[in-house]
Amino acid sequence: MPTDHALLPSNQHAYADLPALTERAVHNRRERVFLVLAGLFLGTLAMLNILGITRFIKLFEYDFDASTPGATVFAVAVGVLPYPVTFLCTDYISELFGRRRANFVVFVGLILNLWVIAILWIGGVLPGFEAVDPETGAVALDAAGRQPVFFEVRTLAFGAVTASMIAYLAAQFVDVQVFHFWKWLTKGKHLWIRNNGSTLVSQLVDTVAVILITHFYAKALPVNENAAIWPQLLVFIATGYAFKLAAALLDTIPFVLLSPVLARYLRLPPPDTHHHG
Repeated sequence: MPTDHALLPSNQHAYADLPALTERAVHNRRERVFLVLAGLFLGTLAMLNILGITRFIKLFEYDFDASTPGATVFAVAVGVLPYPVTFLCTDYISELFGRRRANFVVFVGLILNLWVIAILWIGGVLPGFEAVDPETGAVALDAAGRQPVFFEVRTLAFGAVTASMIAYLAAQFVDVQVFHFWKWLTKGKHLWIRNNGSTLVSQLVDTVAVILITHFYAKALPVNENAAIWPQLLVFIATGYAFKLAAALLDTIPFVLLSPVLARYLRLPPPDTHHHG
């Protein structure tokens, strides 16, 4: 079977009220659900790497010190918006298909990051119709001093992908490992603990890595150059993590509600009783 679960008679007994399915029918159901979850994960990952740091969304401003001019801005990159979906998908895959398949999808995500970079690089080096600076050979800037849209997106995407590749690998592997640690610690019970416990730890790793790399490598954070940098970076980290924390708490609802439904549909043991290898 393609999952970590054998189609044992005990699995069938757990759903004696459901029509019996052939092994092929169960196999097809599991493969389709895995494909949907993996496709949503990978598609979201590709989208957020392109959107990445092309725009920052201002959540709110607050002036902590009235004696100092200028308020502290709380903002998140637009690429952060769909990111919690990737963790929900890997939690579903971990729960239903096991650690090995979850780790495999994470690895394919790394390959996808490299593919995005390759396409952006090739698209930029091939000749196009843009005006070229005869002295430098680079694409000429317009009257506003900006590159053509593709090249601006390409530059920002390179920075976003570099940051996300490092953070993504660390965070997603942490997510899978912590998920199974909590599952072992709670003896397969309390679905909400392993969902939140894994996601909250992994997203802290991700947020810190992305903010630091985006600033020190990509130079793309909207920071005030005349103010101390570390307090600003800490605000970006706190804001990004707070957004992900809220999203993680919210995604507990579909995770806890749908995991038993999917396990039943796939003829797997109920989520609070089975164990993965």
